[in-house]
Amino acid sequence: MKFNLSKNAVMNLLKAPSIIVLFLWMIVPLSMTLYFSVIRYNLLSPMDNGFEGLGNYEFFMTDSAFMPAVLNSLILVVSIIVVTIISGIILAVLIDRTFPGRGIVRVMLISPFFIMPTVNALLWKNMFMNPVYGMFAFFSNTLGLEPIDWMSDFPLASVIIMLSWQWTPFALLIFMTALQSQDQEQKEAAELDGAGFFAKFYYLTLPHLSRSIAIVIMIEMIFHLSIFAEILITTGGGPGNDGTNLTYMIFTNALLDFDVGIASAGGVFAIILANIVAYFLIKQVGKSLMA
Repeated sequence: MKFNLSKNAVMNLLKAPSIIVLFLWMIVPLSMTLYFSVIRYNLLSPMDNGFEGLGNYEFFMTDSAFMPAVLNSLILVVSIIVVTIISGIILAVLIDRTFPGRGIVRVMLISPFFIMPTVNALLWKNMFMNPVYGMFAFFSNTLGLEPIDWMSDFPLASVIIMLSWQWTPFALLIFMTALQSQDQEQKEAAELDGAGFFAKFYYLTLPHLSRSIAIVIMIEMIFHLSIFAEILITTGGGPGNDGTNLTYMIFTNALLDFDVGIASAGGVFAIILANIVAYFLIKQVGKSLMA
């Protein structure tokens, strides 16, 4: 029997296995999360289960840690993105010129991005922010000031600092690559017209980086909505709820309270929140990329 298949049909048949596998890879965990979110299921009493409906969602959203966790999540995401973009642009502009040791400086500036999150958290917790033997404490004692216990007094700011340090190289790498494709003739023409450094930056460099900035925002938003390792290693979500974000709150319900149902409800809420943020983000990013 002979089959006459079009080129598009053959391509769709070849793509079908990978699409089906990816679909199952996403739909099975999502279906299980939705299922557990509407039943009563605690690992300490697995036999005491049953249909809970929206009870898990109500319990999760009325928890005293819920609103601080959501606000902290948004503060973390926005703060890290703002810091990394500003510092990334400044560094990219500074090294976008020829000088001795330029290659070594580039490698050193980019290298923090390749440090594992756990190592990054331990590095900042012990080497820099420790109130007894950390570098910040050393400088404070040298100046005759009282050392700051960063993890207790400023838990959210501590996480923002260490993540901004790790993710600034990512933004720098994107901006540095974008600057290499900038039209040098426009800059030379602007210089001939008497434009200064800030005028060239505002009217030429910044518009040229608009698409790169949009890409950095989109990628960092995806990663920073699920920050977990740094909080677990450093602040442990405390003191109180000051260092807790949505991801850590779900972890607390799942692995500390052993309540799979409530943790699954939190996971569904996190998915909805991420999709809402992603919708508006991609909409704005799309406008920038199409400009």
